[in-house]
Amino acid sequence: MSVARALSPESLTELTRALDLSGVFANGTLGGVLARARRLDLFGFLVIGIVSGLGGGILRDTLLQHGTPVALTDYTYLTVAIAGTLLAFLADLSRHTSCWAFTLLDASALSVWAVAGAQKTFAVGLGSLPAVLPGTITAVGGGAIRDLLLARTPSIVGGTPLYATVAVLVSVVMVVCSRLGAPTVGVLAGIAVGIALRPAAFHWGWRLPVSRDWRPGPVKGRGALT
Repeated sequence: MSVARALSPESLTELTRALDLSGVFANGTLGGVLARARRLDLFGFLVIGIVSGLGGGILRDTLLQHGTPVALTDYTYLTVAIAGTLLAFLADLSRHTSCWAFTLLDASALSVWAVAGAQKTFAVGLGSLPAVLPGTITAVGGGAIRDLLLARTPSIVGGTPLYATVAVLVSVVMVVCSRLGAPTVGVLAGIAVGIALRPAAFHWGWRLPVSRDWRPGPVKGRGALT
């Protein structure tokens, strides 16, 4: 692929869609893992998996007000979300929710959705600062709705290793690179930052201060999926 082709609007649109769908599959699978942990039936799996996979994108598209949310017009999105959910239903992946593979999956989904959300914001003609918000919402919105349905405290409100903060940073990387005329580099750099930072935060217990007298220390409580 030539440089001109890699930087063309058509190529970026295709790349954004691929990233969007990969995030849908990953979060559908993660939702299914949590549904199994709660011993839900097949319908419960599908509800949690689909909300987890599609919720952030629907929130983003509704906020951008640029037509009907793509998850409701492109049946591939729903199909991919169901596929990810059924993978978790048919294969007992819950035994491995604390292993590095699932932490990496969580980080990958967070990162690809953050860059996809930021890029979609640019595609509808909005500027740099607004792009950070939809990027973050895309990354964390579905998980927040999923956690609320499962009566869990959403990770975005704190108490866990860096989560929404990672999505913000990934979105910022994408925005900066796009403004420098290198959106494809922004996609790769943003994903790399997220995949490196989220597992590191999980491993070392990095989190934001919780009060004025906060001191660094390990995070107590649940991790990425528990």
